[in-house]
Amino acid sequence: MTSGFRALHPITLFLFYGGLLLSGMLLFHPVFLLTGIVLLIVLISIQKHAGTIVRMLPLYLLIGIAIVVINPLISHRGRHILFYFMDQPITLESVLYGVTMLLSLTLILLTSLSYNYNVTTDKFMYLFARLVPQSALVVMMALRFVPLLRRRLTQITLVQRTRGISVHEGSLTKRLKDGMTLVKVLLVWSLEEALQSADSMKARGYGTTKRTTYVVHRMDRRDRWLTGCLSVLIIGIAIGSALGWGRAVIYPRMQSMVFGVQDWILYICFCLYLLIPVIVEGKEWLSWKYSK
Repeated sequence: MTSGFRALHPITLFLFYGGLLLSGMLLFHPVFLLTGIVLLIVLISIQKHAGTIVRMLPLYLLIGIAIVVINPLISHRGRHILFYFMDQPITLESVLYGVTMLLSLTLILLTSLSYNYNVTTDKFMYLFARLVPQSALVVMMALRFVPLLRRRLTQITLVQRTRGISVHEGSLTKRLKDGMTLVKVLLVWSLEEALQSADSMKARGYGTTKRTTYVVHRMDRRDRWLTGCLSVLIIGIAIGSALGWGRAVIYPRMQSMVFGVQDWILYICFCLYLLIPVIVEGKEWLSWKYSK
């Protein structure tokens, strides 16, 4: 499937994910955030990357439990006291605020997962390498730093296990020593490859002249139409948020979370915004399935 959401122009993709991150920060309402999470999971599942969510689920649960538990313990604002813990009041407002923070963080994490799959390295460099080549390279390297180190550490662990070096076996002292050995090998490997990459780029004259692009991304009619729709929806969401729509007022006094007319208008715009990639990807998935 080469004509799905991932095949859109880099400007369209970057606009979508930038607007989604902005919406996740501005629309602080459980209904908005939960809707965004569900539709993002649908998009990731259609693109056959649901396994990534399952692998990251323990981390998400750990972060979520920490937020939901810690916020009521450190914030005692609110009028509705549920119970007392160590002579400290646990309020309904603090619990709801922690849950809403959890939903907002989950939406941002899922946005990052989908972004890493759809906005590839060549698309990112296509957008920013001509303007700020050095800064674009640093940002790209920073984005791939953690996944790259995880893959290398997995390879190092498998190789060193044949030599009896493992952090899962032996006494605590042995596991600590073996862990330091694995980290040392990882750092040496990463620094050596970084020096080789720097020498290679310097020899090729990177950054000395205006950068050219090997992959040419042309914006067709569909890209222009979707970019226009996304832009209009982003402006509408930003204006609605500036007017106070789509926000759950929890502190200092919790207000009703029932939608008004303005909230429904903003909610429809938000749903349409998130449904655009789902429709594009779903249409391609159906075409691929029934063409066999």
